This record gives sequence, structure tokens and C-alpha cells, in this order.
Amino acid sequence: MKRFHLPLVILVLCSASLGMFFHKVYNLGFPLLPAQTADNWIVEARVSFEPTGGAVTARVFIPNEPKRFALLDENFISRGYGLTTDLSGENREAIWTTRHPSGRQTLYYRTTVSQLERERRMEAPYPGPVSMPNLEEPYRSAADAVVQRVRERSADITSFATVLIRDMNNTPDENMALFVSRADTDRDKVRTAIQLLAGARIPARMVHGIPLTDRARDLQPQVWLEVHNTRQWVAINPNTGAVGYPPNFLVWWYGDQDPVRLQRARNPQISFAVTQNFQDAVDVAQQRAQMMDSRVVDFSLFGLPIQTQNMYRVLLLVPVGAMLIVLLRNIVGVQTFGTFMPILIALSFRETQLLGGVILFTLIVSLGLAIRFYLERLKLLLVPRLAAVVIVVIMIMLALSILSHNLGIEHGLSIALFPMVILAMTIERMSLVWEEHGPSDAIRQGIGSLAVAVAGYLLMINPYIDHLFFVFPELLLIVLAVTLLLGRYTGYRLSELLRFRALSGRGNP
Repeated sequence: MKRFHLPLVILVLCSASLGMFFHKVYNLGFPLLPAQTADNWIVEARVSFEPTGGAVTARVFIPNEPKRFALLDENFISRGYGLTTDLSGENREAIWTTRHPSGRQTLYYRTTVSQLERERRMEAPYPGPVSMPNLEEPYRSAADAVVQRVRERSADITSFATVLIRDMNNTPDENMALFVSRADTDRDKVRTAIQLLAGARIPARMVHGIPLTDRARDLQPQVWLEVHNTRQWVAINPNTGAVGYPPNFLVWWYGDQDPVRLQRARNPQISFAVTQNFQDAVDVAQQRAQMMDSRVVDFSLFGLPIQTQNMYRVLLLVPVGAMLIVLLRNIVGVQTFGTFMPILIALSFRETQLLGGVILFTLIVSLGLAIRFYLERLKLLLVPRLAAVVIVVIMIMLALSILSHNLGIEHGLSIALFPMVILAMTIERMSLVWEEHGPSDAIRQGIGSLAVAVAGYLLMINPYIDHLFFVFPELLLIVLAVTLLLGRYTGYRLSELLRFRALSGRGNP
């Protein structure tokens, strides 16, 4: 059981991390790339009417979990009106009420919608075959003939509806002409199609929607047909018979009802305006999570104060740098002074920039090492010697800052961001290695530390890595799992394979 303990821990960490990651990406829409924007649409419905006296009630259909879209924000704009929202069958309606209106009234409903990668709304169950329409002659016989002729040229419910619509729009025969002659508008055409589909016991409904076109004004709803194929509702274009809604089509309401119903008012008018809006994809994902009642955002970094967020943008990269050090030390075999000194120096390089940071680091360590050799002649105890090294390091940093400022080199001012204690310990360790193993080992470890710091810096300034670990901090569980896995590696390091390649016997006769 003990041999499977670590693999089990790694499996649990990776599963939890990837599960949360895929949920945030595919369900909530958090972006994988930095500075990514999402296409949103702002849709505004303008309703106007004339009161006829007394208290007025205006009921207006508004979107209710539209297909392929998420409602990110809603605003109801009116003056002196009370407002409630309610469900009316498959539709949702806004109910405006007022007691003493005067003059022509105008109400506004505005919503911001974002397109979903996949459908979130659950399909309604199959309503079952509908009742046959009660038609009088000659319409009954004509409807039976139309249904029989369409059924012979179709294979299923969807193809039946498309063939029927095409027959209605093409040159109709005498039976179809009896129905088409009464269909002057798209709405009449859909009513006729629903009636004929009922003759085949196929459930169908009328759908009204808005095409999302940038900077469009005074739009009127478009009428579509939907039929249920026993699994889901399928959209049919009433003019062409094509299956499926066009791109960026927002379903507004269902049924053969007017979008505005009034009490004690007359002459209702409704028009729509649409504009495209580009919004940060992270903001859109947060709004979508709130709309879906997801608790993920409640436990994300975005709820923290901005100052704290900026701090964690740096701290979250430290585990990544630590994993890099483990990889370079245990697998590659790079020798460094200390375990975390290179990654702390790499954090300092983020402020000093790479070239200036390398020059300043090399200069401070070189001067500090020279003074450390002088302190060795004074025969000081360990703690006083370390304290003296720290003081000397601070004095060197101060002198370099003043000198660079006088020379107009502003990068030198950021030398104060170097971790002084880490520099002091690095100087102490380097001097000990110099004395015990010689200058070559000390210089080799110093160059290795600087190389690892540079690699850590290049990793941590990568905007994609910064974005991924800030938006998806659960990925740190994978970093932890990889670190645990590397911790069990006991094989040869790459540097050892190069050092001892002569002992492998290759090339010997």
C-alpha cells in the first residue's frame, strides 16, 4: 500500500486541478490567453403606448434563458413605474404598472448577452403528438392530401417540416394553394405551417427573435418555426426551410402572441436596437458564473482588493520557479547556492530588467566576496561575520544606487529590491566553497545560480504563464504533483551522464 501512496496523492491532485480548470474554461468561459476579449451584444427594446385613463399595466416579453446565449446584465428603464418580472409559460415578462400616467409613455429594457460555446438550457421533454386540427371541408381534404404528399418525400420529422416549408414557398399545387393564399406575412406562414404539421401530429411552435447586427436600429422581431423531433426543438426557416438559426440570432419569446399587452392603454409599439460591445473575457466569465450561481468566483482571486491581487500575481509564480529549480538541480544537475536563492533573485530581475539585474548582481557579489575575504583575516565568529556581510551588502547597494543616479542610469535605483539577506548568505556560501573546494567550484556554482535565476526570470515574465496561474490558481496543484514526482527521482543527472560518459565503455574496443 505504501508504494501506491505517492502515485495516489499525485492522481488526486491532478484530477482536482484539471476538473476545476476544465469547469472554468468550458462551462464558465474563462479565457486561456491574456488580454482576450469577448464579443457581447447590447440589445435594447423600446416600448411606447398611449394611456386611455386610469392605472396602466404593460406586460412585455423579455428573454428567458435564450438558446446559445447568456444574459450578463439587465436594466429596466422607466420613470414613475413599478416593476416585477414573472414567468408566463415558456416566456418571461416584465410587468410595468403606474397609477396616473399622462401623455405618450416610453419604457426601455436593455440587456447584455454573450454567446455560449454550448447550450446551457435543458431541452423540454417531448410534448407528445398534438391533436388533429378541426378543419371544415374543403380544407380537411386539402390538408390530408398535403400531409400525404409531404410524407412520401420525407424521412423524419425534421425533413417533413423542411419539405413542407419549401412546398409552401415554391409554386404550390391546388391543395397547398388553398392554405398559402391566406398567408400574406411570415407570421401567417408560420401559423399555416403549424396547422399543417398538426395534421401529421407533429408538435410545432412559433418563435420570435432578433438578429444581432452591429449598430442596428428600429429592428422588428423575425418569426421562425420550431418543430419537436421527439428529442429537441429544431428551428426551421419559414422562407427557405433551412434547419437551424443563423449566427447571432437571439430568441426573444415563443408563441403566437404580441410582445406587448396593455391594460387601459392603446397603440403599442416596440422596436429593437443592437450594438456590439467588446468586453474583457475575464469580466464576462465572472458575470456568467454569477448568473449560473457558481461559487467558483466567490473563491477566486478576483474578489480580493487590487493591491492584494497584484501581490499574488508575483507570489503565485514562486511555486513555478521552485519547480524549475527542482528540475534543474535534480534532473539536469545544475549546482546553485541554496535552494530558493535563484528564484528570489529572479523576482528581483522582474523590477531591474534582465541585463541590468545580472550586472548589478555580479557586481554586488564580487565586491561582497572581496570584503568577505578581508573579514576572514579578522577571525570573527560566524554570527558577527554574517551581520558584517549584511551591513556591507547594504552599503554597496546604497553606493551603487547613488552612483547610478548621478550617472543618469535609472535602472540602478531598483537595486534596493534585491533581497539583501539572500545576497549576504550567497556571499558567505560562495566564500566557504572557495576555501574548501577551490575557486573553480565556487565560480561554477555562482554561474549556475545566475543561470537558474535567468531561466526563472524568463519563465515568470511570460504573460501566458502569469495569466494562467492567476486566473486558474488550481494549476498549482499540478505544480505540486510534478514536484512530488520529481522528488522520487534517484537516477543519474544529465550533467553526471556527461561527466562520466568515458566510464560507459562507449568507443572502447
